[in-house]
Amino acid sequence: MSAWRIVVADVGLLAALALAGRATAASADGAGQSIYLRGVLGSGAPLEGIREAGAVTTGVDAACVNCHQRSGLGSLEGNLSIPPVTGEYLFHSRTQAGEAVLPYVESLHGNRDPYTDATLARAIREGLDSEGRPLSYLMPRYALGDEDMASLIGFLKRLSVRQVPGVTDTVLHFATIVTPDADPLKRRGMLDVLEHFFAQKNLIPLKPSPRMLTSGKTQYSKSMYMANRHWQLHVWELTGPAATWRAQLDKHLAAEPVYAVLSGLAGSNWAPVHEFCEQNAVPCLFPNVEVPVVAERDFYSMYFSKGVLLESDLIARAILGSDDRPAAGAVEQVYRAGDSGEAAAKALAAQLKGHGVKVHSTVLAAGAQRHGVTSALRTAARRKDARGQALVLWLRPPDIAVLGDVPAGAATVYLSGLMGGLEKSPLPAGWREHAVMTYPFDLPGKRGVRLDYPLGWFSVRRIPLVAEQVQTDTFLACSLLADVLNRMADNFARPYLIEQLQGLLEHRVITGYYPRLTLASNQRFASKGGYVVHFRDPGGTALVAEGDWIVP
Repeated sequence: MSAWRIVVADVGLLAALALAGRATAASADGAGQSIYLRGVLGSGAPLEGIREAGAVTTGVDAACVNCHQRSGLGSLEGNLSIPPVTGEYLFHSRTQAGEAVLPYVESLHGNRDPYTDATLARAIREGLDSEGRPLSYLMPRYALGDEDMASLIGFLKRLSVRQVPGVTDTVLHFATIVTPDADPLKRRGMLDVLEHFFAQKNLIPLKPSPRMLTSGKTQYSKSMYMANRHWQLHVWELTGPAATWRAQLDKHLAAEPVYAVLSGLAGSNWAPVHEFCEQNAVPCLFPNVEVPVVAERDFYSMYFSKGVLLESDLIARAILGSDDRPAAGAVEQVYRAGDSGEAAAKALAAQLKGHGVKVHSTVLAAGAQRHGVTSALRTAARRKDARGQALVLWLRPPDIAVLGDVPAGAATVYLSGLMGGLEKSPLPAGWREHAVMTYPFDLPGKRGVRLDYPLGWFSVRRIPLVAEQVQTDTFLACSLLADVLNRMADNFARPYLIEQLQGLLEHRVITGYYPRLTLASNQRFASKGGYVVHFRDPGGTALVAEGDWIVP
């Protein structure tokens, strides 16, 4: 946690979470959620917090979620301990024998009496704990009215780490989701990795684990143990049009409650799955998608990259330059209807038009790869403003292989690396001197060491390498999940899983195709940038970066 976050937000004892509240009068339950997450009172007025030194925070900056997190389980960073504020921990006795042991939370230190509604209200308003001792000076004091206070306390009581769907005493249930337009080869490669990883994980004997030794200073130290559970994979294959996917997902979840969605694969549309996971509070961890959903205020979906939307940002930056002076007067885009390039082309057009760049789009018929590409380029070349324009190709390898001659007058050609096959793209030799390619990964020569382990793991298990990037991303997602569950001990609260992953990522050494992975609060994409590259030779796969790693 940064010092800025500590100063801007609340480090005390109250907390916050929730989906968006309303700016109008809310129900009792809604007011508690709105205060917790957004810093908005039941009346719609902003929450105001005052610290001992007189510093005032308001609205979203005063929301307790900034420090106590969405799970309500707090955090620990250095010597700073932000305690959990779910009802189970606030009202639970620390000393009485015979009481149920709560799951371990690393931020619990020291002992105090359990709170009552009255002492908790005093803590929030006056900054005194359950025994009347002053809380940290960083804890704001909130002058909440009785109705808002009751709503907030009621909300905290309902935050729970118990009875997590998809978790039993012996089994953790996970789903992976495949959409009907997913590439069959990538599907097989992804499932190979998932099935082998789960099989290896389940080799661990399912027996009680020894308790973890503690210093004795940590509250609930007797609950610190690793809970070995069988990992069960459920493959949810969607069928038919996207409008029917939500009903299919609801049916799957009702029949097979799962703890989280792990990996997964889509063609050009993942939005229904993303929305399903957010609305059902199901963590969705690093699906293999080219068009993720950009909704930074969502919480449960995590992606390695923005995919083709990141590529559109990289191309926009290349065309506009660092000073926002367009290097091209007009841009021609070519993509197939219904493919991932459609979303990328629309995103790029929106950015460029905002800077006065004319953007034309040529849309090829869906599913007819190899057909219509040459004629589309000829048509584009005949436009009156074609000379000096930039050409952007959101095309797959079969279309790229039949490009024909470079259109006369095209200044620069931009190629989507993610769609076009990266360094294995079949870009004709005549195009290579004109074309640059977006590359949303680390360069091949730089990522070798980070790939040695997963590639060796595949080799030992005789997993065919049919889609290297998808398979290594899937392995990375699985290993991140295994690491974070070890870190969580026996606490399986779903929001806590997301929060712990955010803290774990930046310390990860084996990051596969990516030079670095980080996720701060309200960030959904772990890798933030990419390169613009060109081919070194008329043939072959060697790439040369046009510059440094770019974060648009």
